[in-house]
Amino acid sequence: MMYKKFAKPVLFNMDPEKAHHLTIDGLHMVGKLPGGRRLLRAMYGVKAYPELATELWGIRFDNPVGLAAGLDKNAKAVPGFSNIGFGFMEVGTVTPKPQAGNELPRLFRLPEDAALINRMGFNNVGIEGMKRNLRNQGQRTIPLAINIGKNKTTPNEQAENDYRECIQALYGYGDFFVVNISSPNTPDLRNLQHGDDLTRLLAAVKDEIRTQHAKFAGREKPVLVKIAPDLSPEEVEVTVETILRSGVSGIIASNTTISREGLGHPNRKETGGLSGRPLTTRSTELIHTIYRLTEGKLPIIGSGGIFTAEDAYAKIKAGASLVEVYTALIYEGPELLRQINEGLRKLLKQDGFTHISEAVGSAHRNTPAKEALSLR
Repeated sequence: MMYKKFAKPVLFNMDPEKAHHLTIDGLHMVGKLPGGRRLLRAMYGVKAYPELATELWGIRFDNPVGLAAGLDKNAKAVPGFSNIGFGFMEVGTVTPKPQAGNELPRLFRLPEDAALINRMGFNNVGIEGMKRNLRNQGQRTIPLAINIGKNKTTPNEQAENDYRECIQALYGYGDFFVVNISSPNTPDLRNLQHGDDLTRLLAAVKDEIRTQHAKFAGREKPVLVKIAPDLSPEEVEVTVETILRSGVSGIIASNTTISREGLGHPNRKETGGLSGRPLTTRSTELIHTIYRLTEGKLPIIGSGGIFTAEDAYAKIKAGASLVEVYTALIYEGPELLRQINEGLRKLLKQDGFTHISEAVGSAHRNTPAKEALSLR
């Protein structure tokens, strides 16, 4: 309640992007203070429950709720975010060269829709800037994913070089990598989700992962692909089939949407990617479809419109092994993480499950009629 009572009124009276930077800078400073991380854990920490712990790709996740990419673009506040109850987090999207992103204003609240629209345009400090930030923050306490993309000026025909550069520079700093080919705010980026472009890109990414793995001890680091919720049913099938053939480790479903269906706030007219409550059902349906198409053989991270434990649980039952939040954190505050985790425990018990892994994809097993659910 502290966030909603004290912090949110101040932040929501500010320009959204200024509030964003204030939050990141604040978490950065608290994370650096002696005892700051301990203070954050005392205020917002989430108890580690065995029934919510998950292991994927040789990585342990104390709970299934992560932070989606886009909030800590430059990995500036990793210690802060690591100590408020997340089970993992994504940083980025990072590109090889720093770039300023699109013109201001480029971030908009839609309170009555519980949504955000952004057209940030991969604004970030580049791989060297992110590397400096990660190097200076010490040991992490939760798994870290690095979300990678291409610079705006890089043509799609050369996109694989940008993704390779990101992996080369940051391989030693992340626990896994996410290939972002689905942001609507970089011209033509979403075209990389299709056909030969996707096949070639993922082959290059996997090759670079193997090359970097040879230089480091331990396991080969996983790489996931983040896809859009706006693909047609036919495009989903082809994209998922291509991803399966590529040998990557999983899929994140989904990125923001360009749809404006059902919105009421005047900011609905702004261009950019929409996130939040309007995406809840759409992303859950996409997860269900991906799980069905892959026969549950490829781990899925569910993202899009998670505001409650019930929202998260629906995505888990549809086939997600982990979930991510972003917009709900802006509207609800860090207390959200404790509420979701506590709620998940109750929902698991209610359904007779003793561990969260038993719930993954259970909508397909428990109610065969739902097998027909898809984007069609």
